[in-house]
Amino acid sequence: MTETAELVAIGKIEKPFGVRGEVRVRSLSDVPGRFEGLTQVTLVAPSGRTLVTGVTNVRATGNSYVLGFDAFTTPEEAAVFRGWLIKISRDLTPPLPAGQYYEFDLIGMTVVDGAGQLLGALEEVLETASNHIFVVRREGREILIPAIKDAVASVDVENRTVTIRSVEGLVVDDDSV
Repeated sequence: MTETAELVAIGKIEKPFGVRGEVRVRSLSDVPGRFEGLTQVTLVAPSGRTLVTGVTNVRATGNSYVLGFDAFTTPEEAAVFRGWLIKISRDLTPPLPAGQYYEFDLIGMTVVDGAGQLLGALEEVLETASNHIFVVRREGREILIPAIKDAVASVDVENRTVTIRSVEGLVVDDDSV
């Protein structure tokens, strides 16, 4: 994995698992088989510190995975990595069909309404039972936008812009509060 390659997060280490230094990982990817073929990953701490390590084993356990890495072999060593992201080179991500986007492509995009009015930056994508929700923040204000065709007019990955449709009650002006 080259140091200049753009990295994308595919998982987050939740906690140590077992006595061999394995960790329970929450998947941040909905690509089937995403973890099974891994041989090397970059672990990224919340502080930004990185560690490139080999993957020794992968197994699915319900809604999460258990992974082993060359970098640590005891539960005590593994505990240090709680909260770290597991990242891979963007080059390893398969192309998506038209109209579908990776979460890492959406995060940080500018969100505007149909008139071009700035609503904020897309900071998070929440998954609910019915659909995804875009969390847009600007100057301490948070707007939740359902990621559905009735609410999202367009996504322009190249220009890093999401345009939403005017939906009554979706965005409340500060003057009307």
